[in-house]
Amino acid sequence: MRTVIWLVLLFSVAVVAALALGRNDGLASFYWGGWRLDVSLNLFLLVLVGSCFALVSAIQTISALISLPQRAKEWRVAQRERSAQIALREGLAEFFGARYGRSQKAAQRALTIHAQTPELERDDGFLALGHLLAASSAHRLQDRKRRDEQLGLALDFSRRTAAGKAQEEGALLLAAEWALDDRDANRALRLLADLSPGVARRTQALRLKLQASRLSKQYLEALRTARLLAKHQGFSKVAAQGLLRSLAFEALDSTRDVDQLRKVWQQLDAADRRDVWVACRAATRSAALGSPDDGRGWLRPFWDDIGELPEDERIVLAESLVPVLPGLAPEWLQRLESAAQRFPRDKYLTYALGHALAERQLWGKARLMLEQVCEDHGVSTLARRRSWLTLAQLAAQDGDLDRRARCFEAAAGVH
Repeated sequence: MRTVIWLVLLFSVAVVAALALGRNDGLASFYWGGWRLDVSLNLFLLVLVGSCFALVSAIQTISALISLPQRAKEWRVAQRERSAQIALREGLAEFFGARYGRSQKAAQRALTIHAQTPELERDDGFLALGHLLAASSAHRLQDRKRRDEQLGLALDFSRRTAAGKAQEEGALLLAAEWALDDRDANRALRLLADLSPGVARRTQALRLKLQASRLSKQYLEALRTARLLAKHQGFSKVAAQGLLRSLAFEALDSTRDVDQLRKVWQQLDAADRRDVWVACRAATRSAALGSPDDGRGWLRPFWDDIGELPEDERIVLAESLVPVLPGLAPEWLQRLESAAQRFPRDKYLTYALGHALAERQLWGKARLMLEQVCEDHGVSTLARRRSWLTLAQLAAQDGDLDRRARCFEAAAGVH
């Protein structure tokens, strides 16, 4: 097809030339002193075109000869740049292949080639990536001194140009990750604080902040970060719920007095305070700190809506109520009896009601219910042991020392 096109073009040129140059009526006359030269116009035009073509060719040839050293220099620079790029790619391949020593050598070779080529000194992005790769390899080799040196160089080169913002952000994120590997949570938090607001909201940055907050025991900050991650779908729904609950547990367990516990409870998100498990953990902690009234207040909304709770939440609600029973108001008995009547086969509600009756000194009803709990092996070991101990106290109130001893023996044998 290409041959046919060329033939058509050739025939077209021949036809145009025959029509334009077929008649040779024109003359071109040249005068020099007393001489005169007459040539046909066609010949003059052909000679003129040929002369222009020869002149342009000569100029291009001379220009190529003059620029030959410069082009040779550019070729050598391109070859060295290509060698540096190949070394850097080799370093990346070795790093991903877990050959960190080779990766470090390849990165250093790329940086050496770059340093020995003055024409490449302005490529700060390449230098930043090379030093960052060397720092990553040094971190894997546990060479912290060299890692920090290479990281500092990478940050310096990345900050020299506006186009190096991505390298700087990557270096800070990697440095924060390395600080967490070194168990240095404060340094990791400082590095993450240096990130711009947009970068700090990225999923990886939030994950690192979550780990650093947990490591530094800043559980409330970790809880806020985890909630933001869950909002950005950084975890699955089930994993997010479990993580948020465990962080709330850690925040509550870290309190050392009642005032601190109240402050942490108020700082929890409303969704956390509506979680039965979190509220029960807070109530248990309040009992341990000697403030059962606060615990009962936190559990009360759930007892008012106990009919809407699943079985596992009713169990943990009943178990967490028993430690906060001291000082129980009479109104609670009606609430507990209503729940036990609604779920007559729920032994944990019977367990909670029995201890509540004992707290209100209604010993006859309390003994009957607690004995049912003690004989039910489906109830947890802690609930049965606590019930035996309460029965021992009731026996002591009645002055029945033999039954008191049997209750203590039964409590010790619960397993």
